[in-house]
Amino acid sequence: MTAEIHNPTNKLSPEAKKVWRITGLIEDVIGLVVIAVLLFLDHYFNWVDWLGWIFIGLAVLTIPSVIWTFVRPHLLYKSWRYDADEEFLHLKFGTITEKHELIPMTKIQAVTTNKGPIMKKFGLMTISVETMGSSHSIPCLKEEVALQLRNEIAQYAKLKEVE
Repeated sequence: MTAEIHNPTNKLSPEAKKVWRITGLIEDVIGLVVIAVLLFLDHYFNWVDWLGWIFIGLAVLTIPSVIWTFVRPHLLYKSWRYDADEEFLHLKFGTITEKHELIPMTKIQAVTTNKGPIMKKFGLMTISVETMGSSHSIPCLKEEVALQLRNEIAQYAKLKEVE
């Protein structure tokens, strides 16, 4: 059984870039708050001098992290593609190292959709596909597209809905 190798063509929702930026900024802010609290505690309790320098170094290292928060979503969006047919779920992603995944429909055991509060605000969902040994996901699809693709994958994989 040989799979015809082709490049998947379906893209994620353009809103994915906004979701990834907001999520990244929240993570960066939490990191900065933790570092600020540690710097305050270092000053208040007069901890050893070198510890303060480490905290300052960590604060400086967050600058590239914030820049990466704005660059990464564009690169991720540009590289993500997916397709589903009767035989395989095709996934292609990665910027530095491009990864192609072919998941046989016969190996899929479960397919689910989920969304967090940020994705919910933009009307997006992530599809998760479970096989015996691994889990795969397609992030940031419009709700209608995600539900349709979930049902399509379930039909191809011959999954039964559990009540």
